[in-house]
Amino acid sequence: MWDAIKDFVLQVLNYLYSFIGDYGFAIIVLTIVVRLALAPLQAKQTKSMYEMQKAQPKIKELQKKHKDDKQKLQEETLKYYQENKVNPFGGCLPLILQMPIFIALFQVLAGKKEPSLPTYLAAHPEIGKNFWIILTDITQSPKAMFDSGGIWAALPYILLAVLFGLSVWLPQQLMPGDRQQKMIGLYMAVMMLYFGWISPAGVLLYWVTSSALQIGQQQLSLRSYKRHEAQGA
Repeated sequence: MWDAIKDFVLQVLNYLYSFIGDYGFAIIVLTIVVRLALAPLQAKQTKSMYEMQKAQPKIKELQKKHKDDKQKLQEETLKYYQENKVNPFGGCLPLILQMPIFIALFQVLAGKKEPSLPTYLAAHPEIGKNFWIILTDITQSPKAMFDSGGIWAALPYILLAVLFGLSVWLPQQLMPGDRQQKMIGLYMAVMMLYFGWISPAGVLLYWVTSSALQIGQQQLSLRSYKRHEAQGA
């Protein structure tokens, strides 16, 4: 089953490559297609996160009121969510649906180089695996490029890893929320820098592109919600 998913991802990349001639741009097109397919769910995710942030003052009030009765606190919190149609888990679905593609892409790019394993892009040395003139090989990680070619060879890869960390941090910072939640997002982004350091550049390119599209849709949705609230006030 998992090999079938990896094979499907590679087939899509090869199909896009046959038209574009660049695996980096093929990954960007794949990302755009995925984001368009998830756009309705992303809109619901943004609305859910927005509603959760609006609910925080009330939730804190309930926590203070029922601090000595956890069962009552859970009941009142659930009741509040139901009455106001707030889904605390509504923001998880788009990420969950993307994870099989993300993991499959990681394995397709980072997999072994034996020709007997065709579901790995690195098993095809006869084709170029570059992204324009920026990245010479999207199957290589920043660490691998640094180890083999030094700082100058790895510099574009390092910058991409930094963008990857920012792409984890920025969406949460742009959402309404308290300082503690934003600090958690910062710590997570710092930890993800190491993942970016050891991950294939193509995976980072997918995530950064996906995050940029997410931020754009997120900001448009937030402006729409705030405008509707102002008109209804």
